[in-house]
Amino acid sequence: MIAADRSRNGLWAQDHRNFTIGMVLLVTLVAFEAMGLATALPTMVHELHGEVWYSWPFTVFLAASVIATVLAGRVADRRGPAAPVMAGLAVFVLGLLVAGLAGDMPTLLVARALQGLASGSQSVGLLVLIAVVYPKEVQPAAFGAISSAWVVPALIGPTVAGLVTQYVTWRWLFLGLAPLVALGAVLVAPTVWRCAARAGSAPGGRGLTPAAVGAACGVVAVSWAVQNPSPLSVGLGAAAIVVAAASLRVLLPVGTLRGRPGLPVVVLARGLLAGTFFGAQSLVPLLLSAVHHYSPATAGLPLTVGSLGWTAGAVWQARKRELSREKLILAGLLLVATAVAGLVLVAPSWGPHWLVFLLWGVGGVGMGMGVASTSTRVLALSPAAERGFNSAALQISDMLGQAALVGLGGGFVAVLGSTRAPTPGVVPFAVFLAVLAVVGASLVFRSSRTTALRSGGLPAASAPAKPANTGHGESAPT
Repeated sequence: MIAADRSRNGLWAQDHRNFTIGMVLLVTLVAFEAMGLATALPTMVHELHGEVWYSWPFTVFLAASVIATVLAGRVADRRGPAAPVMAGLAVFVLGLLVAGLAGDMPTLLVARALQGLASGSQSVGLLVLIAVVYPKEVQPAAFGAISSAWVVPALIGPTVAGLVTQYVTWRWLFLGLAPLVALGAVLVAPTVWRCAARAGSAPGGRGLTPAAVGAACGVVAVSWAVQNPSPLSVGLGAAAIVVAAASLRVLLPVGTLRGRPGLPVVVLARGLLAGTFFGAQSLVPLLLSAVHHYSPATAGLPLTVGSLGWTAGAVWQARKRELSREKLILAGLLLVATAVAGLVLVAPSWGPHWLVFLLWGVGGVGMGMGVASTSTRVLALSPAAERGFNSAALQISDMLGQAALVGLGGGFVAVLGSTRAPTPGVVPFAVFLAVLAVVGASLVFRSSRTTALRSGGLPAASAPAKPANTGHGESAPT
């Protein structure tokens, strides 16, 4: 966890302490729930006779998160962040209870949908709250603290979840968290409700709700098509991609998909960071177990190294207030590109398998620097009345970047190789991801130079932030 800021307005100052503790606690609990689900899911689906629905707890969660993220951003801009955060906490507790008491697979999927709604709502609400609660110079430390909150769950979460599942019951992975979430809600509630009086006044963007539903349906349809290959599923997948692309034009700031300088390229960079890193990471355990004969337990160790690197990068960027956020995002993308490209050396059976531990430490540092810096920069570039929309866009870019490139990685392996011999698919996919990250870095570099020129040569971090032309969808000028 980040060292205490000794300034009067710092992260751990008296006015902020309870909110900071509550925020970190809540993020930690969300992380434990995510790690626990991944570990316990095989046992859960077996007991609930839902093997055919194995991947759907993740798919339903993601689809619900997309919808909630967009709606929470709209509410935050119109009425402030208090309602999304507190409603999200209540729904999260309800989702934990429903999951813990589920007697069949449909009930578990309902619980996961509730948890997805809660996750999307909380993530946007907390992002907007950070802009309201903390001074600008403290905000990088706040995002560093959130990243640090994933460390303990990443290190011990799978082990604890496995022991609870094996010797008690997987149900307590959900039921046991509910009281702690309530405690976190009590800690953050006073600050959250004080911020309710600072509600925004921006009108809701046109077409956001249908676009959110379209994006969510696109995620579900693509997931089904990948899992059920056939001529029909190919057509459905293509239609889903068209719908999702049209939805993104509404859900993201104008110019995001073209990498336009300023806010749009920062939002795009977040999606490229998440997509390239997690797209490659999804294949690391498979590569180590199938090609280098690692055990299931040891094949996941590079992911733990990556989590530690992520925390180190997040903590380091919080202390480098003199550096522009664009430079940190650029460095993050290049470090991730280096880590992903290195898989080309690890993928063959003759390759140095130990290298993946170093690579994933480097990639984790890049993610810690880049993800925290994109969040900080989006807040800096956003007028108060548009923080909700822009925060939601950042989360949407992150989620859909992951979903698209993780799915594409599975396609590379299925078409060019197999789960028993993944190397022919992993090598070209790693090259593709590395090139994608480098392209993103070049767009960020171009944006940084453009910003410096427009501000008369000032570094991007020092340049005064202009109101962002988010567009809120198709009504914005291009």
